[in-house]
Amino acid sequence: MSLRPTVDFLLHDWLKVESLQSRERFADHSRETFDAVLDTCERIAREKYAPFNRLVDTQEPHFDGEKVTLPQATHEAYKAYAESGMLSAAQDYEVGGMQLPYTVEAAANAFFAMASVSIGSGMLTSGNANLLMVHGTELQKQVFALNEFSGRFSGTMCLSEPQAGSSLSDVMTRATPDGADFEADALGARYRLKGNKMWISSGEHELSENIIHLVLAKIPDSSGQLVPGVKGISLFIVPKKLVGVDGQLTGERNDVALAGLNHKCGWRGTTNTLLNFGEGKYPVRGEAGAGLDGAGSGAVGYLVGKPGEGLRCMFHMMNEARIGVGMAATMLGMAGYYASLDYAKNRPQGRPSGAGGKDASRPQVRIIEHADIKRMLLAQKAYSEGALALALYSARLVDEQHTGTAEDADVARLLLEVLTPIVKSFPSEWCLEANSLAIQIHGGYGYTRDFPVEQYWRDNRLNMIHEGTHGIQAMDLLGRKVLMENGRGLQLLAERMLVTAAKAESGWAPEAAALRDALKQIGQATQQAWAGAEPAQALANAVPYLQAFGHTVIAWIWLDVASSLGDDPSPAAQGRRAACRYFFRYELPKIGAWLNVVSSRDPTCAELPEEAF
Repeated sequence: MSLRPTVDFLLHDWLKVESLQSRERFADHSRETFDAVLDTCERIAREKYAPFNRLVDTQEPHFDGEKVTLPQATHEAYKAYAESGMLSAAQDYEVGGMQLPYTVEAAANAFFAMASVSIGSGMLTSGNANLLMVHGTELQKQVFALNEFSGRFSGTMCLSEPQAGSSLSDVMTRATPDGADFEADALGARYRLKGNKMWISSGEHELSENIIHLVLAKIPDSSGQLVPGVKGISLFIVPKKLVGVDGQLTGERNDVALAGLNHKCGWRGTTNTLLNFGEGKYPVRGEAGAGLDGAGSGAVGYLVGKPGEGLRCMFHMMNEARIGVGMAATMLGMAGYYASLDYAKNRPQGRPSGAGGKDASRPQVRIIEHADIKRMLLAQKAYSEGALALALYSARLVDEQHTGTAEDADVARLLLEVLTPIVKSFPSEWCLEANSLAIQIHGGYGYTRDFPVEQYWRDNRLNMIHEGTHGIQAMDLLGRKVLMENGRGLQLLAERMLVTAAKAESGWAPEAAALRDALKQIGQATQQAWAGAEPAQALANAVPYLQAFGHTVIAWIWLDVASSLGDDPSPAAQGRRAACRYFFRYELPKIGAWLNVVSSRDPTCAELPEEAF
């Protein structure tokens, strides 16, 4: 089953992406150029990614103590993706980009995520380069970002440490000024970094000439102590191999060493690493780079932005990565749905029940004819296609933020602030549930490697912690996003939901009423959670709030999609109407239980002493 008809429907029939052609930035584009990009990515994903998804799962990256070895298929996939121009698709023509709407770019990248998320398609590299295009100096853009966009260099983000996962205020990597002239380096204020970074995806490989690490570290104060909290964090460019101002490799290896590979349950084709910065395995520039602490060693890094503002800069990449993780989770859910749909159409088992029970003399029926199988298929469709619609809707907001009027851009900015935790978290939880249902439909075969659905589940299980756990996203949503600017973002989102409800009134009156009621419940729960409460009380049940909020958002998306179908009699339209009805009847009612504990600030979990467990 092909993803393309769904992508075409969401882009053109629902989001009307061709309307972006009226913007000056996209004036050279048309339906034909958009289709050409989608055609190219679909072909590369089909030829270079999908056939090797199982291969990269079984032939994991190997580290011999000196270098990491990946299957040849991964090298060929990386080369094909880089040559497609997708790493710089949204960038200006002047820097080799296509000036492609982000909406189309996101849709095009969906083909790679579905074909083999484990091989990857450069999400971190483009995110790394995009950050530098916003916060880097002109020379940092030229030397690092543009070489990443071309695929010559690749990129990472180095946040977590062995002792500090999501708690970034506890990072201990140190960055000390590199000599008295440290501020005079053309590539940026030069520092020496020492520390360890954990869970770094694509942290070591031979796919590109160089790897550009964006590293969070703290600059010691005048007494040599690290400043506590996130305000002391700065951001540094730390290349694996040193680069001159002309963008060419100098021949010197920076002091960034691979300590080992992490072996996760999924995404096995992607190297996941523990990196040591400045441990002395690759001494660089000898004693000439004596830091103010007298160390004279460490990995060479160049400051991005201002000291102490590293986390603010890094959020540019983190938010982009959160949307990317949501899209990856979505496409794994979609892949499982397609696989189980194909299986259900071809697997004979059981017989229908009649007035006299089952007649064993009658031939078996395909399992798709059983109501419970249809339930599981419809749930997968509702979760996965709904999540894809939300991801592309959010991508359309990115285009609005960058090319709309000042007022529209500001509205898009606030809507993205509120929706980003949902774009990341809903697919990570519910498309994982879709993968579980796909295994269930396969029965015993679903647990074997003879069918792909067990790998889809393993790959997707990681997305609930990638770029921030559910708890982190929940506290971001309830503790910050719905409150910021006096709740204006939540108000703007509510207005859009009410517009959809009004539009859907004629053909979808019960669903429109249910959406209004859900929105009312969200508003009341938000107020009651914070009414005279300390933050710890208000946020104790932030995850149920996130789940209810996410379900309300997806219900809205499905109602908007369904009401746009009009009287279309096609099977695809029938399926989308059924998915909408399913979500409103089977899923949306769940929010009452979730919001009840939020509104009452239920203390069951928060107040239980650890001895009671």
